[in-house]
Amino acid sequence: MRTDFDLCIVGSGFGGSLLAMIACRLGLSVLLIERGRHPRFAIGESTSPLTNLILEQIARRYDLPRLLPFSTFGAWQRAYPEIGVGLKRGFTYYKHEAGREFQTRPDRANELLVAASPADEIADTHWFRADFDRFLMEEAVALGVEYSDETQTTLDNLSATGAKLTLTRGGQMLHASCRLLIDATGPRGFLHRSLALAESEFEDFPRTQTLFSHFTGVARTDEMPQFHSDERPPYAPDDAALHHVFDDGWMWVLRFGNGITSAGISMTGRAAAELNLADREPAWQRFLARYPTVGAQFASAQPVREFTFAPQLAFRSAATAGEAWALLPSAAAFVDPLFSTGIPLTLVGIERLGRILEGSLGSPDLSEKLRDYGELTLSDADWSAMFVGGCFAAMPHFELFTAFSMYYFAAVSFGEMARRIERRDLASRFLAQNLREYADGLRAGARWLHSRAGAPSPSEIEAFQIAIANAVRTINIAGVCDSRKRNWYDIDFNDVIEKAHCLEMTPDAMRSLIAKADWASPMLCGSQRAQP
Repeated sequence: MRTDFDLCIVGSGFGGSLLAMIACRLGLSVLLIERGRHPRFAIGESTSPLTNLILEQIARRYDLPRLLPFSTFGAWQRAYPEIGVGLKRGFTYYKHEAGREFQTRPDRANELLVAASPADEIADTHWFRADFDRFLMEEAVALGVEYSDETQTTLDNLSATGAKLTLTRGGQMLHASCRLLIDATGPRGFLHRSLALAESEFEDFPRTQTLFSHFTGVARTDEMPQFHSDERPPYAPDDAALHHVFDDGWMWVLRFGNGITSAGISMTGRAAAELNLADREPAWQRFLARYPTVGAQFASAQPVREFTFAPQLAFRSAATAGEAWALLPSAAAFVDPLFSTGIPLTLVGIERLGRILEGSLGSPDLSEKLRDYGELTLSDADWSAMFVGGCFAAMPHFELFTAFSMYYFAAVSFGEMARRIERRDLASRFLAQNLREYADGLRAGARWLHSRAGAPSPSEIEAFQIAIANAVRTINIAGVCDSRKRNWYDIDFNDVIEKAHCLEMTPDAMRSLIAKADWASPMLCGSQRAQP
């Protein structure tokens, strides 16, 4: 193996392997280093419409056609049936009370369903990371990336001209050097430890703990009487990112086609201490006993791996990049799995680093480009933490939670469509933080949620809902904040046609675009093509 590289990447998860593939396509020499061995367990499994679009655009920009099928559920199943995948038609939320059975209500006030695609064929996915990460690593190697697994890495020297590393594998040592060093190992990872980087906390974000595993035998809610509805939902609620929400946190339930279900709970410190999450499986059973309907769903479930306990989930590095080094967003910060922001943030960071590799590696402006990348990465993480922190504050009162979540659904649908029509300037930052009216509204809403105490009055709830509807009105192309829909949001392409002016288009031009497009935009297009 050669010892001098343009780029060294430590960590061969999906982010590290994807960046290695991009660099290789750009003609750079790349060393990809892995401490463990594939296949291996990894958390962070649920995608979103924006995730899949960014992955598709990366694949097209850097001539990686074998990645294109991963952008939709149907194409994935046809091209790679051996790689574990789950169907994600939308986002499902059910609010539970401790000690009480869940029951649907005619007004649907204790549930929220938001469709993300009109059909299974073009739906989003859950990544079975053991399979997916191994595939990307093998693709990187096939492209010419040098790969070393079961390798301990030591940083010997770091300067403006690059890094020097010592690699230890099987008792043998190798010295390697590179012009740019990337950490893709995750929170508190390789460079965080090697450079003794400081941590800084997210503002107004609760201290959360997490307990999770993979299971078989998890029942479907749509087969349980507690979740029965006389009306047909916009999609099968379990074919989604299913969330059980309670006062002090939430639970995810993600199904894969191989019979495995990923499930975990994220709880604030007080509730986590009450259940003693550090006790792992006994704590899991205590949680199921506290929420009887969730317990019924997992009555026949069996874990297929050990439980993982994370005593401090949120993480923010005080520094993200410097001369000749950078952390991927997944290594720079982590907020919470709620609303699946982790994977798209990583892909946005990979896009930015790809642009740097295209023209700045070895140039005088590399340090400036990396500094800008670092600032944007932390800004995106802080923005996500502000939103998710507001969601945690709203969880005890589900009307506030559903209202505040509309900031997310309005922003991601707008950002996705702006990309599709090649107007990324309209949504140039993650979750529309570049749009003043929207951003001011989100900040004000988060401050109010953190400052309030006690149960909100009906007038307070109504005022909060109106404020959010007004704040998102200039980007609301997905028809959210509509009380007539009673917390069930299906796909309706008429919403985006009606709000075409938000994207600086006429309704006729938007109608024609949708009718002629060879894509069907999740969150935006109906199950039938628009008629020109």
